[in-house]
Amino acid sequence: MTQQADELIADAADLTARLWEQVVAVWNTSFFGASVGDGLMALVALAAGLLLRGVVARWLVNLLRRLARRTPTKIDEALVDAFAEPFKLVPVVIGLFIGLSLLDLAGPGSPGERIIQSLIAVTIFWALHNAVTPVSKAIPGLNRALTPVMIDWIVKAMRAIFIIVGAAAVLEIWSIPVGPILAGLGLFGVAVGLGAQDLFKNLIAGILILTERRFLPGDWIKVDGVVEGTVEKINFRSTVVRRFDRSPVYVPNARLADNAVTNFTRMTHRRIYWVIGVEYKTTTAQLQYIRDHVLDFVLEHPEFAKPPEVATFMRVDSFGPSSIDFMLYCFTITTNWGEWLRLKEELAFAIKRIVEEAGTGFAFPSQTIYMDDGAEVFVPPKVQRHARALAAPGGDKVE
Repeated sequence: MTQQADELIADAADLTARLWEQVVAVWNTSFFGASVGDGLMALVALAAGLLLRGVVARWLVNLLRRLARRTPTKIDEALVDAFAEPFKLVPVVIGLFIGLSLLDLAGPGSPGERIIQSLIAVTIFWALHNAVTPVSKAIPGLNRALTPVMIDWIVKAMRAIFIIVGAAAVLEIWSIPVGPILAGLGLFGVAVGLGAQDLFKNLIAGILILTERRFLPGDWIKVDGVVEGTVEKINFRSTVVRRFDRSPVYVPNARLADNAVTNFTRMTHRRIYWVIGVEYKTTTAQLQYIRDHVLDFVLEHPEFAKPPEVATFMRVDSFGPSSIDFMLYCFTITTNWGEWLRLKEELAFAIKRIVEEAGTGFAFPSQTIYMDDGAEVFVPPKVQRHARALAAPGGDKVE
């Protein structure tokens, strides 16, 4: 009995040892060829990176922002704000790198290494993409050298370039050749270009508009036969012009580049050109009185521009069909439409008063018919009968 018990104990110990060997083998190799302990540690590292990404990024951004405030320039603060979102990937990359390293999956040329490098490339080009806008705003003198629309176009182009270069970098990390893709895109671009000539024509026209600075958003423009209104936005293909009835008009840039554009916003002064007709019975002294007093009103008014900055005239100009015509030619200092209308009204009141003070009046279209004394006058029959009835005795009673 003792011998059998010893044999059973030995068999149990042997089975236990063999089972433990299996458990150890599974523990050491079942997690993608690594131990379960390393796998759990890798998952913990990755989870910590995901959970702490907001906290670490916020702490890192606040630290960099405090350091940036100590410098006299504003560009570093703008960069810190631009890097706030990409910084959130940094803890994830660190946690993933630690986890893959514990699993021996981050060796040279391994998929793990390529994943880490891809995330690093995404973080770098994401940060560069976000930094374009604040850097463009922080560079001193850039707004003076370029128009806001040109800066906006350059910013959009740079952001697109960083996206394309970042995608190419990720493809290179995964040993995907970029050259054949670019060649294929080139052929595709040629095919698209042949069918989209108008698109490129409008794009080039938009660039010409910006370089020539024909107009900017907010300007009041007029293109004969096309549109008149306020420019809202200059896009790559078209320009949005809002008419005065508040309806938007999307005008292809080529139409604005090929046609003459009047930019009313850039007026230095606003013109008033009137023809003022007075009666033919107006005397020379009265004409001189009207001319001198109207001219004095314009020259003495503080809101009218003065010579030699602008031309100002108030002259007897012509003898019209039914009036003696003055030509009034002057400019207001303001270019605002409402203020201009107010000044026109003041000038109209002043001219009305001056003409009345001169003792004459305004002319209006009229016709005068002169009849010869020897001419035979035709009298309709009904009028003849009525005249004879009135001429008869008691004719005043005839109806």
